[in-house]
Amino acid sequence: MRFQFIHDNQGNTTGVFIPIEEWQSLKSKYSELEKEEIENTIELHNWQKEILDQRLNTFEKNPTNISDFNKTLDDLEKRI
Repeated sequence: MRFQFIHDNQGNTTGVFIPIEEWQSLKSKYSELEKEEIENTIELHNWQKEILDQRLNTFEKNPTNISDFNKTLDDLEKRI
């Protein structure tokens, strides 16, 4: 298996990335993984989906009208 380990700034392992093909294989071997995945799946509410649809439509109409993520964070931090 080809797992990729995720580390924090101090080098501590904080997670594991499993390629989807290998995840599917593990689920077929261990049925409890499938149950766990279903139980932990979060479904968006319709109002959340509507907001996302509106934002995507706005972006598609004017893809150049976007803000830089880091600048936006800086601006928010200045307000706090």
